[in-house]
Amino acid sequence: MPQKEGIEMTSQTTLKEDVYSKITNKIIADLERGELTWRKPWDADNLIGKINRPLRWNNVPYTGVNIIMLWAEAADRGYQTPYWMTFKQAAELKGHVKKGEKATQVVFADSFTIVDKDQNGEEKRQNIPFLKSYAVFNAAQIEGLPEPYYNVPEFKPTNEETRILELEKFFADTMAEITHGGNQAYYSVTQDKVQMPPFECFYSALNYYSCLSHEMVHWTRHPKRLDRDFGRKHFGDEGYAKEELVAELGSCFLSSDLGLEPESHEGHAAYIQSWLTVLKNDKKFIVNAASHAQKAVEYLHSFKPSFE
Repeated sequence: MPQKEGIEMTSQTTLKEDVYSKITNKIIADLERGELTWRKPWDADNLIGKINRPLRWNNVPYTGVNIIMLWAEAADRGYQTPYWMTFKQAAELKGHVKKGEKATQVVFADSFTIVDKDQNGEEKRQNIPFLKSYAVFNAAQIEGLPEPYYNVPEFKPTNEETRILELEKFFADTMAEITHGGNQAYYSVTQDKVQMPPFECFYSALNYYSCLSHEMVHWTRHPKRLDRDFGRKHFGDEGYAKEELVAELGSCFLSSDLGLEPESHEGHAAYIQSWLTVLKNDKKFIVNAASHAQKAVEYLHSFKPSFE
């Protein structure tokens, strides 16, 4: 995130506040109701077909856990514009927040350095990461902004009957080994390949590409790519649950970029229970998972030729 935002938020932040717990508790509450916070935009009538990344005032997309929090807030409050900004940024754009409007908290990752001495009396520096929170408002809560901030993204329907060349090329550019057959979709890290059921077995083309997005996020975990492990030892353990949460978040992030609706998995009920266990045991993991998901999506996008 830009340094300017980091500077602004320091006056609004109480460092004693456990930001990680605040974010995690919100998501745990949703999961206990059987809701996936990061999928709320696709379930909201006001956002159908208009899902994209939340944007700052300067058109820079939010990343990581802020995507999840702002998506959920937009879905809950019925906001259709993707723009969010601080009170000060709104004022600089000649806008003013409507009376009675409540802000939404987003976070900024920062760190501080502590200096200690080792047993030999030599100075040892250590960076300690932490989160700061600050308040933003959706453009729908602000009056007087330039007209573009109120524009609602246009939904462009895609032909669901045939393969979509643009998406075919996106995944082909990664040079991943993608094979088809059987009735299961999965990524094998030992074989380093993505296995997909035949294209014709899916209800629609978008359904196929959404499922492929999920497996391609798993593909990024290989040691020669992003080397994501989480101490996974066997199917269903905590490391497995953590990797599935990263793939779930990454699939949602990538789906919004590609104009897809995330694939619904029959095992979500079981995943929810395993995710609840992970999040209750580690209040920082949802932030870390969103960061891993962000890196996975950026990695997949990095294969796109620069001349396009």
